[in-house]
Amino acid sequence: MAIHPTAVISPGAELGREVEIGPYAVIEDHTVIGDGCFIDAHAKIARYTELGPRCRVYLGALVGEEPQDHRFQPGTVAWTRIGSDTTIREYVTIHRSPFEGGETRVGSHTLLMAFVHLGHDVRIGDGVTIANQTAVSGHVVIEDRAVLSGFILIHQFCRIGTLAMIGARVIVTQDVPPYCLLAESGHICGPNTVGLRRAGFSPELRTGIRRAIKTYFYRGLNSHNALAEITAEPHSPEVAHFVEFIAATERGIVPADPQLAALGTHEHHQEQEK
Repeated sequence: MAIHPTAVISPGAELGREVEIGPYAVIEDHTVIGDGCFIDAHAKIARYTELGPRCRVYLGALVGEEPQDHRFQPGTVAWTRIGSDTTIREYVTIHRSPFEGGETRVGSHTLLMAFVHLGHDVRIGDGVTIANQTAVSGHVVIEDRAVLSGFILIHQFCRIGTLAMIGARVIVTQDVPPYCLLAESGHICGPNTVGLRRAGFSPELRTGIRRAIKTYFYRGLNSHNALAEITAEPHSPEVAHFVEFIAATERGIVPADPQLAALGTHEHHQEQEK
Protein backbone atom coordinates (compact mmCIF):
# COMPACT_ATOMS: atom_id res chain seq x y z
CA MET A 1 0.00 0.00 0.00
CA ALA A 2 1.43 3.39 -1.03
CA ILE A 3 -0.36 6.40 0.48
CA HIS A 4 1.09 9.87 0.08
CA PRO A 5 1.45 11.66 3.43
CA THR A 6 -0.63 14.64 2.22
CA ALA A 7 -3.66 12.46 1.37
CA VAL A 8 -6.67 13.01 3.66
CA ILE A 9 -8.29 9.69 4.52
CA SER A 10 -11.20 9.34 6.91
CA PRO A 11 -10.86 6.75 9.68
CA GLY A 12 -14.18 5.38 8.46
CA ALA A 13 -12.84 4.56 4.98
CA GLU A 14 -12.22 0.89 4.21
CA LEU A 15 -9.09 0.40 2.08
CA GLY A 16 -8.24 -2.86 0.32
CA ARG A 17 -4.80 -4.36 -0.24
CA GLU A 18 -2.15 -2.68 -2.40
CA VAL A 19 -4.08 0.57 -2.77
CA GLU A 20 -2.16 3.60 -4.08
CA ILE A 21 -3.35 7.08 -3.11
CA GLY A 22 -1.64 10.21 -4.45
CA PRO A 23 -0.92 13.68 -3.04
CA TYR A 24 -3.82 15.68 -1.61
CA ALA A 25 -6.39 13.04 -2.51
CA VAL A 26 -9.46 12.98 -0.22
CA ILE A 27 -11.20 9.77 0.85
CA GLU A 28 -14.30 10.49 2.93
CA ASP A 29 -16.14 8.44 5.52
CA HIS A 30 -18.31 5.43 4.59
CA THR A 31 -16.26 4.55 1.52
CA VAL A 32 -14.89 1.23 0.31
CA ILE A 33 -11.78 1.19 -1.89
CA GLY A 34 -11.17 -2.23 -3.46
CA ASP A 35 -7.88 -4.09 -3.73
CA GLY A 36 -5.32 -2.65 -6.14
CA CYS A 37 -7.12 0.66 -6.72
CA PHE A 38 -5.18 3.76 -7.79
CA ILE A 39 -6.39 7.20 -6.63
CA ASP A 40 -4.42 10.02 -8.25
CA ALA A 41 -3.50 13.42 -6.84
CA HIS A 42 -6.32 15.81 -5.89
CA ALA A 43 -9.03 13.22 -6.59
CA LYS A 44 -11.93 12.96 -4.14
CA ILE A 45 -13.88 9.84 -3.26
CA ALA A 46 -16.95 11.18 -1.47
CA ARG A 47 -18.90 9.41 1.26
CA TYR A 48 -21.10 6.40 0.47
CA THR A 49 -18.94 5.38 -2.50
CA GLU A 50 -17.68 1.89 -3.29
CA LEU A 51 -14.88 1.26 -5.78
CA GLY A 52 -14.38 -2.31 -6.98
CA PRO A 53 -10.93 -3.89 -7.30
CA ARG A 54 -8.33 -2.38 -9.65
CA CYS A 55 -10.18 0.82 -10.46
CA ARG A 56 -8.09 3.81 -11.50
CA VAL A 57 -9.21 7.33 -10.62
CA TYR A 58 -7.13 10.12 -12.16
CA LEU A 59 -6.23 13.72 -11.32
CA GLY A 60 -9.03 15.90 -10.00
CA ALA A 61 -11.86 13.37 -10.44
CA LEU A 62 -14.84 13.71 -8.11
CA VAL A 63 -16.61 10.42 -7.42
CA GLY A 64 -19.82 10.09 -5.40
CA GLU A 65 -20.36 13.76 -4.56
CA GLU A 66 -23.72 15.21 -3.53
CA PRO A 67 -26.12 15.55 -6.49
CA GLN A 68 -27.06 18.75 -8.28
CA ASP A 69 -30.70 18.41 -7.32
CA HIS A 70 -33.01 20.70 -5.31
CA ARG A 71 -34.55 17.66 -3.64
CA PHE A 72 -31.31 16.56 -1.99
CA GLN A 73 -31.19 16.92 1.78
CA PRO A 74 -27.85 16.83 3.65
CA GLY A 75 -27.50 13.58 5.55
CA THR A 76 -29.32 11.50 2.92
CA VAL A 77 -27.70 8.08 2.67
CA ALA A 78 -27.41 7.19 -1.02
CA TRP A 79 -24.64 5.27 -2.75
CA THR A 80 -22.31 5.42 -5.71
CA ARG A 81 -21.08 1.98 -6.72
CA ILE A 82 -18.31 1.42 -9.26
CA GLY A 83 -17.48 -2.08 -10.56
CA SER A 84 -14.04 -3.62 -10.96
CA ASP A 85 -11.32 -2.56 -13.42
CA THR A 86 -13.04 0.70 -14.33
CA THR A 87 -11.01 3.76 -15.33
CA ILE A 88 -12.13 7.27 -14.37
CA ARG A 89 -9.96 9.86 -16.08
CA GLU A 90 -9.11 13.47 -15.25
CA TYR A 91 -11.84 15.70 -13.79
CA VAL A 92 -14.68 13.22 -14.24
CA THR A 93 -17.65 14.01 -11.96
CA ILE A 94 -20.05 11.34 -10.70
CA HIS A 95 -22.94 12.26 -8.37
CA ARG A 96 -24.82 10.05 -5.95
CA SER A 97 -28.60 9.86 -5.70
CA PRO A 98 -30.65 12.52 -3.88
CA PHE A 99 -33.02 9.82 -2.65
CA GLU A 100 -32.62 7.80 0.54
CA GLY A 101 -31.26 4.37 -0.43
CA GLY A 102 -30.82 5.46 -4.06
CA GLU A 103 -27.85 4.43 -6.13
CA THR A 104 -25.69 5.68 -8.97
CA ARG A 105 -23.99 2.69 -10.59
CA VAL A 106 -21.11 2.21 -13.03
CA GLY A 107 -20.20 -1.29 -14.18
CA SER A 108 -16.90 -3.09 -14.59
CA HIS A 109 -14.26 -2.59 -17.30
CA THR A 110 -15.78 0.77 -18.19
CA LEU A 111 -13.79 3.79 -19.39
CA LEU A 112 -14.87 7.33 -18.57
CA MET A 113 -12.57 9.77 -20.37
CA ALA A 114 -11.64 13.27 -19.20
CA PHE A 115 -14.36 15.70 -18.08
CA VAL A 116 -17.22 13.20 -18.42
CA HIS A 117 -20.14 13.97 -16.12
CA LEU A 118 -22.53 11.34 -14.74
CA GLY A 119 -25.65 12.69 -13.03
CA HIS A 120 -27.45 11.10 -10.12
CA ASP A 121 -29.11 7.67 -10.40
CA VAL A 122 -27.51 6.77 -13.73
CA ARG A 123 -26.96 3.11 -14.56
CA ILE A 124 -23.88 2.42 -16.66
CA GLY A 125 -23.23 -1.18 -17.74
CA ASP A 126 -20.05 -3.19 -18.19
CA GLY A 127 -17.47 -2.45 -20.87
CA VAL A 128 -18.94 0.96 -21.71
CA THR A 129 -16.73 3.68 -23.24
CA ILE A 130 -17.67 7.35 -22.82
CA ALA A 131 -15.34 9.86 -24.48
CA ASN A 132 -14.25 13.32 -23.36
CA GLN A 133 -16.69 16.05 -22.32
CA THR A 134 -19.85 13.95 -22.60
CA ALA A 135 -22.58 14.84 -20.07
CA VAL A 136 -24.99 12.13 -18.92
CA SER A 137 -28.04 13.50 -17.08
CA GLY A 138 -29.80 11.89 -14.15
CA HIS A 139 -31.56 8.52 -14.42
CA VAL A 140 -29.99 7.69 -17.79
CA VAL A 141 -29.39 3.99 -18.50
CA ILE A 142 -26.48 2.92 -20.72
CA GLU A 143 -26.28 -0.80 -21.38
CA ASP A 144 -23.21 -3.02 -21.74
CA ARG A 145 -20.48 -2.24 -24.30
CA ALA A 146 -22.09 0.91 -25.66
CA VAL A 147 -19.64 3.46 -27.09
CA LEU A 148 -20.28 7.19 -26.78
CA SER A 149 -18.10 9.71 -28.57
CA GLY A 150 -17.11 13.09 -27.16
CA PHE A 151 -19.19 16.21 -26.45
CA ILE A 152 -22.51 14.33 -26.31
CA LEU A 153 -25.42 15.64 -24.20
CA ILE A 154 -27.94 13.07 -22.96
CA HIS A 155 -31.33 14.09 -21.58
CA GLN A 156 -32.67 12.69 -18.31
CA PHE A 157 -34.24 9.21 -18.38
CA CYS A 158 -32.93 8.33 -21.84
CA ARG A 159 -31.64 4.81 -22.50
CA ILE A 160 -28.72 3.73 -24.68
CA GLY A 161 -28.87 0.07 -25.73
CA THR A 162 -26.26 -2.66 -25.72
CA LEU A 163 -23.41 -2.15 -28.20
CA ALA A 164 -24.93 1.05 -29.54
CA MET A 165 -22.53 3.61 -30.96
CA ILE A 166 -23.18 7.37 -30.76
CA GLY A 167 -21.34 9.93 -32.87
CA ALA A 168 -19.78 13.08 -31.48
CA ARG A 169 -21.63 16.28 -30.54
CA VAL A 170 -25.08 14.71 -30.61
CA ILE A 171 -27.88 15.84 -28.29
CA VAL A 172 -29.78 12.68 -27.30
CA THR A 173 -33.38 13.25 -26.19
CA GLN A 174 -34.86 9.80 -26.96
CA ASP A 175 -33.82 6.16 -26.58
CA VAL A 176 -31.16 4.62 -28.82
CA PRO A 177 -31.89 0.90 -29.39
CA PRO A 178 -29.27 -1.83 -28.97
CA TYR A 179 -26.76 -2.44 -31.77
CA CYS A 180 -27.62 0.80 -33.59
CA LEU A 181 -25.36 3.54 -34.91
CA LEU A 182 -26.52 7.08 -34.10
CA ALA A 183 -24.79 9.42 -36.53
CA GLU A 184 -23.68 12.99 -35.83
CA SER A 185 -26.83 14.08 -37.65
CA GLY A 186 -28.83 12.79 -34.67
CA HIS A 187 -30.46 9.99 -36.69
CA ILE A 188 -30.11 6.22 -36.70
CA CYS A 189 -28.18 5.28 -39.83
CA GLY A 190 -27.99 1.50 -39.43
CA PRO A 191 -26.28 -1.10 -37.25
CA ASN A 192 -23.04 -0.57 -35.35
CA THR A 193 -21.30 -2.91 -37.78
CA VAL A 194 -17.76 -2.42 -36.48
CA GLY A 195 -18.85 -2.83 -32.88
CA LEU A 196 -20.77 -6.02 -33.62
CA ARG A 197 -17.78 -7.49 -35.45
CA ARG A 198 -15.37 -6.56 -32.66
CA ALA A 199 -17.74 -8.11 -30.13
CA GLY A 200 -17.37 -11.44 -31.94
CA PHE A 201 -20.88 -11.65 -33.35
CA SER A 202 -21.10 -14.23 -36.13
CA PRO A 203 -22.00 -13.16 -39.69
CA GLU A 204 -25.40 -14.86 -39.29
CA LEU A 205 -26.11 -13.01 -36.06
CA ARG A 206 -25.04 -9.69 -37.56
CA THR A 207 -27.31 -10.31 -40.55
CA GLY A 208 -30.28 -10.98 -38.26
CA ILE A 209 -29.65 -7.79 -36.31
CA ARG A 210 -29.23 -5.78 -39.52
CA ARG A 211 -32.53 -7.16 -40.85
CA ALA A 212 -34.35 -6.21 -37.64
CA ILE A 213 -32.96 -2.67 -37.72
CA LYS A 214 -33.90 -2.30 -41.39
CA THR A 215 -37.44 -3.55 -40.74
CA TYR A 216 -37.98 -1.18 -37.82
CA PHE A 217 -36.42 1.98 -39.24
CA TYR A 218 -36.49 1.71 -43.03
CA ARG A 219 -39.67 -0.06 -44.14
CA GLY A 220 -42.13 2.76 -43.48
CA LEU A 221 -43.97 0.72 -40.84
CA ASN A 222 -45.27 2.05 -37.57
CA SER A 223 -43.59 0.73 -34.42
CA HIS A 224 -46.25 -1.86 -33.58
CA ASN A 225 -46.32 -3.40 -37.05
CA ALA A 226 -42.53 -3.34 -37.39
CA LEU A 227 -42.02 -5.19 -34.10
CA ALA A 228 -44.74 -7.68 -35.03
CA GLU A 229 -43.01 -8.38 -38.35
CA ILE A 230 -39.62 -8.83 -36.65
CA THR A 231 -40.96 -11.28 -34.07
CA ALA A 232 -43.05 -13.22 -36.59
CA GLU A 233 -39.89 -14.97 -37.83
CA PRO A 234 -37.37 -17.02 -35.85
CA HIS A 235 -34.88 -14.68 -34.22
CA SER A 236 -31.90 -14.62 -31.87
CA PRO A 237 -31.86 -13.49 -28.22
CA GLU A 238 -30.10 -10.35 -29.41
CA VAL A 239 -32.94 -9.48 -31.76
CA ALA A 240 -35.39 -10.27 -28.96
CA HIS A 241 -33.53 -7.75 -26.78
CA PHE A 242 -33.76 -5.17 -29.57
CA VAL A 243 -37.54 -5.67 -29.69
CA GLU A 244 -37.99 -5.64 -25.91
CA PHE A 245 -35.93 -2.47 -25.56
CA ILE A 246 -38.08 -0.62 -28.10
CA ALA A 247 -41.34 -1.94 -26.65
CA ALA A 248 -40.37 -0.63 -23.20
CA THR A 249 -39.54 2.91 -24.32
CA GLU A 250 -41.11 5.82 -22.47
CA ARG A 251 -39.30 8.69 -24.20
CA GLY A 252 -39.67 7.31 -27.72
CA ILE A 253 -37.02 6.05 -30.13
CA VAL A 254 -34.53 8.24 -32.00
CA PRO A 255 -35.74 8.39 -35.63
CA ALA A 256 -33.98 7.07 -38.72
CA ASP A 257 -32.15 9.24 -41.18
CA PRO A 258 -35.01 10.57 -43.39
CA GLN A 259 -33.09 10.09 -46.64
CA LEU A 260 -32.16 6.50 -45.80
CA ALA A 261 -35.68 5.78 -44.61
CA ALA A 262 -37.13 7.07 -47.89
CA LEU A 263 -34.65 4.98 -49.86
CA GLY A 264 -35.42 1.87 -47.81
CA THR A 265 -39.16 2.28 -48.31
CA HIS A 266 -38.68 2.69 -52.06
CA GLU A 267 -36.52 -0.44 -52.28
CA HIS A 268 -39.08 -2.44 -50.30
CA HIS A 269 -41.89 -1.40 -52.64
CA GLN A 270 -39.78 -2.43 -55.62
CA GLU A 271 -39.19 -5.85 -54.04
CA GLN A 272 -42.93 -6.33 -53.52
CA GLU A 273 -43.66 -5.46 -57.15
CA LYS A 274 -41.26 -8.10 -58.50
